[in-house]
Amino acid sequence: MKAPLIGPSADVPLMSHPSRFTGGAGGGVDAVLLTAADAAAHWPPFLAGDAPALLVAGGALDCLRTLPEASIDLVLTSPPYWRQRRYADPAAIGGEATVREYVAALLPICAEIRRVLKPTGSFWLNLGDAYERKNLCGIPWRVAIALQDAGGWTLRNEVIWHKLKGGPDNARDKLRNVHEHVFHFARSSRSYYDLDAIRNAPRPTSRGAEGVVTATGVSGVRYRRQIQRSTTLTPDERAAALVALDATLAKVAAGELFDFRMVIRGQQRVTHSDSTAVSGRATELARDGFYILPYDNRGSKPGDVWEIVPEGSWRRDAHSAPFPEALCALPILATCPPGGIVLDPFAGTGTAVVAAVRRGRRGIGIDLSAEYLRTAEGRLAELAKRAEKYTTC
Repeated sequence: MKAPLIGPSADVPLMSHPSRFTGGAGGGVDAVLLTAADAAAHWPPFLAGDAPALLVAGGALDCLRTLPEASIDLVLTSPPYWRQRRYADPAAIGGEATVREYVAALLPICAEIRRVLKPTGSFWLNLGDAYERKNLCGIPWRVAIALQDAGGWTLRNEVIWHKLKGGPDNARDKLRNVHEHVFHFARSSRSYYDLDAIRNAPRPTSRGAEGVVTATGVSGVRYRRQIQRSTTLTPDERAAALVALDATLAKVAAGELFDFRMVIRGQQRVTHSDSTAVSGRATELARDGFYILPYDNRGSKPGDVWEIVPEGSWRRDAHSAPFPEALCALPILATCPPGGIVLDPFAGTGTAVVAAVRRGRRGIGIDLSAEYLRTAEGRLAELAKRAEKYTTC
């Protein structure tokens, strides 16, 4: 079966003026379906205003070139994957003959993304891989390394998106593919990052037969036994370690500390370098014979493996890409300030824009397909109606 054609639809005309519906933050949502040339006139009033969202039908590169420099807080996008769809426009990203041509086509778009980002801005990029003659192409890392080497980007994280459910795979000589890459690039060393907005909530402690027990099972019994039986600690070090352990357990019992770890000389593997020349913890271990690592009471930092079900498995519309709203949540909360602007230059049906508006940010969506943007407009309208309903109840 042939893949569906993707591109501007002849029966979905481009609009020459914004349509507006009330509700939501800012009192409404501008849904503008314009050519790239017409979009330039709409950027200044949108950027200076408070409308929650703007949708523009056009090519990513052409539209980005019309945006003012340093005007966007966050770019969050998932470009069309290489040779995964058939496009009505032969120049559309994803239809290139080779992987090298695909990477080369993305680089000028990413250069424009860098130009329009504020110095504090971030760029989150989701890319899928592909096989060619049974050979896994390594496309995500080809793009990421090219952006580091030639684009001037700072790569802060590589996130593994574990999709939990993979697509059908009848190959008998390889494993199922159930993950994709999400890269976090920073525009500069001054990038905005709100760690507290994304922390995992601390889990409560409990009471066991031997006293208080943290959520990760630390009761102090094992540490106490290791200290008492240690042959590498001096008597004074053993006494000091037991005092420190009791004081820490008292904080846990009082609710002042949710969790901790203890490293004892000759027992636990060190959590940092064991060289006193480069690690303060190594110095502490050599001097005292132990150290305690208290967990942050505000919650733990999220990891770089995210388990999120692809959107296509639970939402059905004209767009078949699996980019889910849950994948957008952490990047938006962490790297876009409240009220800031999130841009998706390959918006599709507007998932990133919807996610931004839902979280108190503003969104710009660019896509070649006016039909997809009509769906995005409907999703934003529904979001606005829900916001108004809750506001008036």
